[in-house]
Amino acid sequence: MHALSANEAKTHFGDMLLKAQRSPVQISKNGKPVAVVISADEYKSIEELKLQMLQLRAAQAKTDIAAGKLADGDAFFDELESGQHD
Repeated sequence: MHALSANEAKTHFGDMLLKAQRSPVQISKNGKPVAVVISADEYKSIEELKLQMLQLRAAQAKTDIAAGKLADGDAFFDELESGQHD
């Protein structure tokens, strides 16, 4: 992953955009990472994966409900937010 300071990203914005088409570019401010610039295609792929995962979780929930395997609502949403799944 390429890494640039916020000032470098501002000064070389066009170059940064070109680099982001090939791989993510990390932007740091005061030595700490604050953002990552990715291509629109990569962003779209990430969003599609997130939707697929949510659809899988919903399908599994329907299967569990039909089988009588019920879960506490708060525990379910806590697990969903944490990204963990049994």
